[in-house]
Amino acid sequence: MDPSETSRDLEMKLYHHPLSGHAHRARLFVSLLGLPHELVEVDLKAGEHKTPEFLKLNSFGQVPVLDDDGIVIADSNAILVYLARKAGRTDWLPEDPSGAAGVQRWLSAAAGEVAYGPAAARLITVFGAKFNAEEVIARAHVFLKRLENQLTGQDWLVGGRPTIADVAIYSYVARAPEGNVDLSGYPAVNAFLRRIEELPGFVPFARTPAGLAA
Repeated sequence: MDPSETSRDLEMKLYHHPLSGHAHRARLFVSLLGLPHELVEVDLKAGEHKTPEFLKLNSFGQVPVLDDDGIVIADSNAILVYLARKAGRTDWLPEDPSGAAGVQRWLSAAAGEVAYGPAAARLITVFGAKFNAEEVIARAHVFLKRLENQLTGQDWLVGGRPTIADVAIYSYVARAPEGNVDLSGYPAVNAFLRRIEELPGFVPFARTPAGLAA
């Protein structure tokens, strides 16, 4: 057997969709870490995420899913934690109690306030979701005001360097205008987005001509 084929077979596989912000979190972080991986696109429109084969990987029927040589991790934030631990990168995921708690706070925000604010607003315009646009846009601005306050006077969400907290927040905030969420009133947030984009290994989240970005 060709050794190069064996090497490819043992690479991490990341099941994703290019328009999913949750999937982009995982793709961004594996790239920031410089880990060899294979991207496997899941056709959400065709319902590939609901097939028996995919549901064996993630019974929730969602992307992303990471398959690390048979170790299967579902959920974008869980993937961030797994990758940081596997790589031994305590800079990205601190081990001290205060730092670890600080990161967890923003992972919770990514799964809560972000999901039901800017992410939900974008789901309306990009995927046709049936949310109340006025309600989710208002939620997005509540979160963005809190994020602006957190980032005023500091570069990163936790401590003095980037962590997986920043990765978890980035994608849906960066594409919030696609959901008709105006970012122009948040200078610290915009500066934060640019800092993420300047990190070595950064990969952009696909843009769509929707909402304010149309």
